Amino acid sequence: MLFTVAFLSSCRQSTTPKPRGYFRIELPEKKYVSVSPEGCPFSFEIPEYAEVQPDVDRYAEPCWMNIVFRNFNGEINISYKKIAGNLSQYTNDSRSLVYKHTVRAEAIDEKRIYHPEKTIYGLMYDIGGNAASSVQFYITDSTNHFIRAALYFNVPPQSDSLAPVIEFIKADIGHLVNTWKWK
Repeated sequence: MLFTVAFLSSCRQSTTPKPRGYFRIELPEKKYVSVSPEGCPFSFEIPEYAEVQPDVDRYAEPCWMNIVFRNFNGEINISYKKIAGNLSQYTNDSRSLVYKHTVRAEAIDEKRIYHPEKTIYGLMYDIGGNAASSVQFYITDSTNHFIRAALYFNVPPQSDSLAPVIEFIKADIGHLVNTWKWK
């Protein structure tokens, strides 16, 4: 009888919960197309798997747009301003919008954007952690034009699961900045 009890108790299966997993993300091949929004004083290149849509918010101004990444449920919001002696105000506003993320950010790294041959100057902010926006930047020609952009995803921010997509889109943002041209 002791043998039967020992045998039956050893045959019992123990169940352990499965670890939380995430879906595998298929990253497409990078191919770029040129975009020259009508009526706007600039052009740039975006990946084929993205599309440019005008910003339809009631506060949107001319040349405000979104670069939509449907497969990744994200977008880059781009706003344009004409400079009229207020460049320092725009750069300070951009900086304060970035640093509003310090509540959730683990780190904010600044990288200078400097292409004097194309009169493109600015800063790119890499925001680590579970902040709402993980990449923001601004570029300007320092006399006439100012662009501010921010990457957002339409999901709750989870830096560990979004990291592959963020890194993938960061390369596209770098390409966008490097191919930017003022008209």
